[in-house]
Amino acid sequence: MSYSRMRTLVLMIIDSSIILGCVTLSYLFRFDAELNKVQIQQAAIYSGIAIVISLIVLYKHGLYRRAWQFASVGEVVLIFRAVTIAIILAYTITSLVIPGRVPVSIGFRTYELALLGIGGSRFIFRIIKDNYIKPANKQRQSLIIGAGQCGVLVVRELKMNAASNQAAVGFIDDDPKKWGQEVLGLHVIGGREQIIKICTEQQVDDIIIALPSASRTQISDIISICKQTNAKLKMVPQISELLEGKVELSMIRDVGVEDLLGREPVVLENDGIDEYIADKVVLVTGAGGSIGSELCRQILNFKPRKLLLLGHGENSIYQIHRELKDKADNLMPIIADVQDRKRMEQIFEQHQPHVVFHAAAHKHVPLMEENPSESIKNNVFGTRNVAECADIYGAERFVLISTDKAVNPTSIMGTTKRIAEMFIQCLAKQSTTKFSAVRFGNVLGSRGSVIPLFKEQIAAGGPVTVTHPEMVRYFMTIPEASRLVIQAGAYANGGEIFILDMGEPVKIADLARDLIRLSGYEPEVDIEIKYSGIRQGEKLYEELLLQEEGMTDTEHSRIFIGRPASFNREDIELELRRLERILGEDRAIIQELLSRIVPTYVRETKDDKRVLVTSS
Repeated sequence: MSYSRMRTLVLMIIDSSIILGCVTLSYLFRFDAELNKVQIQQAAIYSGIAIVISLIVLYKHGLYRRAWQFASVGEVVLIFRAVTIAIILAYTITSLVIPGRVPVSIGFRTYELALLGIGGSRFIFRIIKDNYIKPANKQRQSLIIGAGQCGVLVVRELKMNAASNQAAVGFIDDDPKKWGQEVLGLHVIGGREQIIKICTEQQVDDIIIALPSASRTQISDIISICKQTNAKLKMVPQISELLEGKVELSMIRDVGVEDLLGREPVVLENDGIDEYIADKVVLVTGAGGSIGSELCRQILNFKPRKLLLLGHGENSIYQIHRELKDKADNLMPIIADVQDRKRMEQIFEQHQPHVVFHAAAHKHVPLMEENPSESIKNNVFGTRNVAECADIYGAERFVLISTDKAVNPTSIMGTTKRIAEMFIQCLAKQSTTKFSAVRFGNVLGSRGSVIPLFKEQIAAGGPVTVTHPEMVRYFMTIPEASRLVIQAGAYANGGEIFILDMGEPVKIADLARDLIRLSGYEPEVDIEIKYSGIRQGEKLYEELLLQEEGMTDTEHSRIFIGRPASFNREDIELELRRLERILGEDRAIIQELLSRIVPTYVRETKDDKRVLVTSS
C-alpha cells in the first residue's frame, strides 16, 4: 500500500473514532450516563450513520489530501464547512430512519465535539511542528528584520524545519504600530535603531532580512546598521521569487556585495531592443564568459531568429549551450578564435549575423602586463577581425564591450581596449554598420574579479589581501552590465561610447571589511587584512571619461554617451601594422608603440613612479 493511501486510511480511522466518541459522549451527557436499551440502540445507529456520512463529506472536501503541517485559516474554514454539512446530514437521516426523534441537544453537542475533535486532530501536527524544540547546543540565535507576512513565514520555517539550527529571538520593524506586539510568540522589539542593542544583549548569531519588497536603497541602509554587529547577515529573495507564499530555508541566502551598492538595478527599455533583436541573427563572441553568457541569457528573452554562441574555450561554450538549449532551439555553439581572420570570415559568410556583441577579450590587468603581445592579439586584432567582418558582411549593429580601464590607461590591457574603441569609431564614420562601445567598471562576481578572491580567502581563514587602502572602483552586477550592453545597441547611431551611471565608487578595503562582516567575522580580529601594494598596470582610482569627452543624456536615465574626438582610419591602420611587426618583442618596445597610439597611456618606470608616456 502506498504512503498516501496508508495516510488516508489512518486519518479515516481516527475520524471514525472521533465521531463515535462524539456521539457517545453526547448521549452520556444528555442522559447523565444512564442509558436504556432504546437509547443505546439509537446512539449506535446515529453513530454508524454519522461515521459514514462524515467520511464521505470529509473525503469530498479534500481533507484527506491536505498537508496539515502547513494548515492555516483556509483549512479551518474547510473543516468548519465539512463538519457542519456532515452532522446536519447525519442528524437528519438518523431522525428519519429510526423510531423516536434524536434529541436536538444531542445533535448540537455532537456538532460541537466533532468540530473540536476533527479540527484539533488536524492541527496537533501543526502545533507540534510550530513548537519544535531543537537541541540547545546547536541553536543559533536569529533576529528577523521585518514583521510582515514574509517575516512570519521565515519564523514558521525556522520552527517547523527539523534541519534548521536557528531559533528566532524577535522581530525588528520600522512600523511603530507593530512595536510591542507579539507575533508567533515573538515580540516586535522596535525599529532599526534597536538592532545593535538587541544583537549585543541576545548574542544574535544571524540577522535575517525579510523585506522582499524593499528597495535596494532601503536594504543598503539596513545592512549598514547590521554591519556594526558581529552577526552574519542573510536575506530572503525578492518578491518575485516568493509568489508561492512560502519561504524555505534553502531560499534564505547570504547577503551579497550587490546588496551593498545602495541603488536600484538598471531596467531595460524593451521597445527599442525588440526592434533590433527580434527575429534577427545575433552573434555573441566570448559567449562562455561572465558577461557573454549573461548576454546570451537575456538576448533569448527578445526572440532572436538565431543566437550564435562563439567562444575559444570548448568547456565554457558547452556549459552555456547546455544551460540554454532547453529554453530555445535556435542556438548555434561555435568554437572559434577571434584572432583567426579566415575563421571569422567563414562564420560571417555562413550565418550573416545582423547584430554582433563583441565580448571576447583578455581582461586580467597584471596577467596582461606579463603577456603584452597576447593582449594585443586578442583585444586589438581580434576586435579588428570581428569588426571588419561585421562591416564587410553588412551587419546592422556592432557593440564592443569595453572598460573604464581604457580611460587614461595605466595598463597594457586598458590601452588595448582603448585602441579597440578607437578602431570601431573609425569604422563607424564610413560603414553602414552602427558601431558603438559600452564602457563600465568592475563586474561583481565575474571570473577573476576581486569578490570571488576575497570569499576564497575568508573561507580559508584569511588573510584578505588588498592592494592599497585608498584604492577605489566602480561596481555593477553581471545582469546590469549585460543590460547596458543590450540597451546600448538600441540607442546606437554610430561611434558612441555608452557609459552607465554606477553610483558612487567603492573603496576596495571597505569592500573587504564588508565581506568579512557579512561572513560573520570581525575584520582585523578574526580575519586579517593585508596590503600587498599596487600591482603593475593598476590605478588607485578608475575614470569613466577622457578629458575631451563630453557626456550627453540618452532616453535612459542611467545611461550616458561620451563622444571622443574623431580618428583617422589610415593613421590607425598604419600604427596597427607597426604593432603587428613588434609582436613578441620586449615589453618596453611594445609599451613605447602603444603610447604612440594612445597618448594618454601612463605606465610604471623602473623606479615604480607612474609617468605619462609620450612619443617623440
